[in-house]
Amino acid sequence: MSASKKEWRQARWSEPLVYEIGDPQKTGVILPYLDELPKLAERVGARPQGKVFREDTPDLPGLSEVETARHFNRLAQMSYGVDVGPVPLGSCTMKYNPKIFEEIVRDPRIKFLHPLQDEDTVQGLLEMLYLLERWLAELTGMDRCSLQVPAGAAGELAGALMIKKYHADHGEERDEMLVPDSAHGTNPASAAMAGFKVVRIPTSSRGTIDLDALISVVGPRTAGLMLTNPSTLGIFEDKILEVAKYIHDSGGLLYYDGANLNGIMGIVRPGDMGFDIVHLNIHKTFAAPHGGGGPGAGVVCAKGDLVDYLPRPLIERDDNRYFWNYSCDKCIGSMRIFYGNIVPLIKGFLYIASLGGKGLREVAIQSVINTNYFITLIKNAKGYELPYDPSKPRKHEVVISAKPLLNETGVSAGDVAKALLDHGLHAPTMYFPLIVDEALMIEFTESEPLETIEEYANTLKKIAEQAYTNPGKVKEAPTSTSVRRVDDVYANHPKTVTPTYRVYLKRLRGEIK
Repeated sequence: MSASKKEWRQARWSEPLVYEIGDPQKTGVILPYLDELPKLAERVGARPQGKVFREDTPDLPGLSEVETARHFNRLAQMSYGVDVGPVPLGSCTMKYNPKIFEEIVRDPRIKFLHPLQDEDTVQGLLEMLYLLERWLAELTGMDRCSLQVPAGAAGELAGALMIKKYHADHGEERDEMLVPDSAHGTNPASAAMAGFKVVRIPTSSRGTIDLDALISVVGPRTAGLMLTNPSTLGIFEDKILEVAKYIHDSGGLLYYDGANLNGIMGIVRPGDMGFDIVHLNIHKTFAAPHGGGGPGAGVVCAKGDLVDYLPRPLIERDDNRYFWNYSCDKCIGSMRIFYGNIVPLIKGFLYIASLGGKGLREVAIQSVINTNYFITLIKNAKGYELPYDPSKPRKHEVVISAKPLLNETGVSAGDVAKALLDHGLHAPTMYFPLIVDEALMIEFTESEPLETIEEYANTLKKIAEQAYTNPGKVKEAPTSTSVRRVDDVYANHPKTVTPTYRVYLKRLRGEIK
């Protein structure tokens, strides 16, 4: 471990909110006078109709340019991201985001495009999206893909709605969606939002779906099965062909949650496993950033008759011309306005184009190697255990349990996660999946070098050692971060939660109690 890591300290600025330091009368840029804007619009041919322009300035916290730069840089210094250190959040696939992609999507030929432009003026963009759709269909073993879905949970909902409409069109009343307890966390909610009754399928002692339990509930009311493979345990469902047969023989359909595709892409395809619908996260598997660097992007793919139910529009090619096809005889409609989140889709295109088929396969192989190397380092560490057949290799991620540590020292998985922060390491996903007590779900992806994995494993061991000698010290963590432990009850209770700046001010003035 480097000295810089041992001495890690996060910046701690007493930085006010931007509304508290800004002045609506101040600005860092020169703007045309408000009364000149209509004349300016006339000169460029806009000819606005009706009351288009504001009569006064918006009530925004004005800052000069130097104040703005300093404010956001101070906030950045108190933040943590993949450019600072590893972010091994299991099931989130937080891989490194190549900076060259950011440069490309800021090209004016992309930056200033508008969704209402004539298709003939954006043929280059449409060609990229067409190729992306074809590549993703091939990678997943599907026939067609819709790029229209905004992101993850919306993709799950789209898949569930497709299954619902498919059965309705065939005159069948199938109202049960089967969801393994090792599935991706939002699957049950998405199925419920689509109007299904959620039937939970337990996990066997091998860490795979319990076939006996599955067989016992499959029947004429089964609409489908929502499954992620590998599961959130990082274990590959080796009986997937049998699972698919049971579902299909009952008349049901298989939906694939692509949250964990990083561990198998280029090696095995969901379509070849028997899945009918596949959802992908461009912001996970294909290196378009999450959250503030996003937004995310979802892609939903289907094969056979299910293609007719994909969200519209679909990207098409006629000779050398690309266009959006809005025809919708059976489709579920659109999941959002326009065509999807274009910028992360372009980043996904660049990622695939950069790596090619062999490169994508190497991504999966390296992510699996990284996970299993970490397992060899941590498997026998005091205080931790590997549930569900420790002899079985994992794929892209692994779930370890801190239950022995809690039982023997009183230090919980949450305490371990907080202690990691004091070492300049981001916490893993905690307490998920629910089938593992004191769960820590860790996914390094292909991005992290061996040294980082060794550092993470060694730090987990040091935290456990301290828990056995001085558990109170671990429970005090973090002490080196910009913010200490948050009172979770206070932060989440309806009487004290502060969702907006206006609510914050009212609490300060005592108007809300």
